[in-house]
Amino acid sequence: MSGTKSKTVSETVSETVLIRGGHILSMDPAIGELPSGDVLIEDGVVREVAARIDRPDAEVIDASAMIVAPGFVDTHRHTWQTAVRHYYADTDPLQYFAEMLGPVGAAYSPDDVYAGNLLGALSALDSGITTLVDWSHVQNTPDHSDAAILALEESGIRAVFAHGWPLAPEWTRDSALDHPDDIHRLRDRYFTSEDQLLTLAMAARGPEMAQRDVWLHDLYLARELGIRTTVHVGAYAHNAPHRAVTQMREAGVLGEDITFVHCCRSADDEFAMIADAGASVSLGVQCEANSPGMGDIPLDRLLAVGIRPSLSGDTETKCSGDMFTQMRTLLAYHRSWTGGGHSRLPGAPAHLATRDVLEFATVAGAKAAGLGDRTGSLTPGKQADVILIRSDDLNLAPVSDAAGALVLAAHPGNVDTVLVAGRIAKRDGKLLTADSHRAVDLARRSQERVLASIARTR
Repeated sequence: MSGTKSKTVSETVSETVLIRGGHILSMDPAIGELPSGDVLIEDGVVREVAARIDRPDAEVIDASAMIVAPGFVDTHRHTWQTAVRHYYADTDPLQYFAEMLGPVGAAYSPDDVYAGNLLGALSALDSGITTLVDWSHVQNTPDHSDAAILALEESGIRAVFAHGWPLAPEWTRDSALDHPDDIHRLRDRYFTSEDQLLTLAMAARGPEMAQRDVWLHDLYLARELGIRTTVHVGAYAHNAPHRAVTQMREAGVLGEDITFVHCCRSADDEFAMIADAGASVSLGVQCEANSPGMGDIPLDRLLAVGIRPSLSGDTETKCSGDMFTQMRTLLAYHRSWTGGGHSRLPGAPAHLATRDVLEFATVAGAKAAGLGDRTGSLTPGKQADVILIRSDDLNLAPVSDAAGALVLAAHPGNVDTVLVAGRIAKRDGKLLTADSHRAVDLARRSQERVLASIARTR
């Protein structure tokens, strides 16, 4: 499959939009929460947020029965696996690794990657996720990467394409292979401008998968390309002895341009190292809770050193991809974990506000994606990634606390309208950016091929 360069915001949006009369959760401390307010959008950018804005020339979106918030940011999603949703819901995690990250994934075609990415990105967008870090570790050929990028582009979502490696044992078992050189081609072909919806990152293997000179080379390469690095660390007991964060610090390369994923088995002192470096952490909350042996969700230990984590859907092969589920699961887990006295931190507080969790899904997510100056809050000057949630739906009404409603009770079906860089991607509950029926059909066909491959493997 061939792709084209992503359109810039200025090429896709030129109209003026006024979101009127909504309950605004700006996630910007300077603006705060407005029980009734307006958001003015021009050329894809938030221009003003106020109790009342008059612009007769603007297209008006009536938000009088809506909660208006910044779009969610998912900082770690293996989107290519979407067509095999929930297939590993009741299996040992090792089976998922042995198959999806083994011969089954190695047999994925570019068409399979395209189908997974298209459906995954569209469903994310439909659920209010306006930014997705596509953690793509299925670079079996350059065509696989092209297919993934094309699907992201067609979906209309804002995405960070995190480029990984081919699915073969020599890439992940004390690997002596440097990161695939094709990342240079992708940078030159698809990511020549920072003013576009698609940006590039490196999905790195790190000290748990590669030899020291290799993971150092890869990190230096990412910095040479001017992109962020995202890396799994501390998941499952066998990874803890590597002390990956410690190795990076001792090598002098720990920096704010790195996002560490999971960290469930990372040592306490390593969280202090991450905090000192200004690096980020992404929690794949529901998948972590659903994966026996991965380890405890380390939110108490993160908060103890001042780290505000971001959230992710991880893989839909064994969990849900929507952000409402991640927020709700994290809040309940943390309150039960600390309130029940399970934390190893003396006196760890059980209190975690719903607004804190909403911040993880928006502001912290944007920072971890390297897009904190572009999205994550309804701040004048940032691009208009906005979601409108129906507050008069039966499961939410009457709303007494908007943040509480979103975190404790809302679901993707409540999402009425979604804007990405000012472009209306969903309205009146209908996705507008691509043909969802086609996406489901392509994914269904891909699933048939993949499940047949699994059957042959077994």
